[in-house]
Amino acid sequence: MPHDVLQPGLRRITAPNPSPMTFTGTQTYLVGEGEVALIDPGPALPAHHEAILAALAPGERITKILVTHSHLDHSPLAAPMSEATGALVMAAGPSDWGRSEVMQVLAETGAVGGGEGVDNDFAPYEQIAEGDKLVGSWGTIEVLETPGHMANHLSFAWGDTLYSGDLVMGWSTSLVSPPDGDMTAFFASVHRLASRAEDRIYYPGHGEPVTNPQARCEALLAHRREREAQILAALNTIGPSNATKLAAHIYTDVAPALLPAAARNVLAHLINLTERGLISYTDNITADATFAPQ
Repeated sequence: MPHDVLQPGLRRITAPNPSPMTFTGTQTYLVGEGEVALIDPGPALPAHHEAILAALAPGERITKILVTHSHLDHSPLAAPMSEATGALVMAAGPSDWGRSEVMQVLAETGAVGGGEGVDNDFAPYEQIAEGDKLVGSWGTIEVLETPGHMANHLSFAWGDTLYSGDLVMGWSTSLVSPPDGDMTAFFASVHRLASRAEDRIYYPGHGEPVTNPQARCEALLAHRREREAQILAALNTIGPSNATKLAAHIYTDVAPALLPAAARNVLAHLINLTERGLISYTDNITADATFAPQ
């Protein structure tokens, strides 16, 4: 698996884990030269581990390992890579870090899973937070807290580039799967990135660089607003429903195997709409809760 040089001081290695959720595979980035920062080690695949080390020039070494979020396609290789290089693993927190109160309640009812899968064993050596600046031979990488796709999701700003993880990608909309995904947080994070005029390009967790980042953010927000309008219309048409029933009603053009993931997205919207007072749930909040128009 050869690496790609995307711009001076930036290399990309694509993990061999293509799927409907990961597109062509998880993107791992090496930032800087000499002493380099590794962003998103990826899945625990020996071939990917070897490819990352092979992308280093003679005498180079990895000194920091940064993780955007702890899904199974992004973080499991962090610990083995740390052992191999001595670099410290840095992230917002473990996989259950930062959930809102309602998402914590959902987790306690057993509403877990969906999407790429959560790396429950992930634990960073050092927790990093909004505004932290990681200085090295690469210059300065600034930490941005961007929850939504997952509560512990971070983005990393480096000059006029932004590593957007799975929050903003060009090939697909981001999956928001409760209790780790949170649509209220997603809206806030994408609005925030859309307002950052200084970002020239995004390097996402999957797919090609996003060369029109602010416009892409606005398109994602418009897509989400369209989806919530469909959900509200469906509730008014078919009456009180749960996420699974609504997904089958709305997502008429997706393969049946993808409907469970669609239902997780719908659930995220339903919780957001409830928090905004536009709908209500008729029993305890669970993954199978019934929602109704106000």
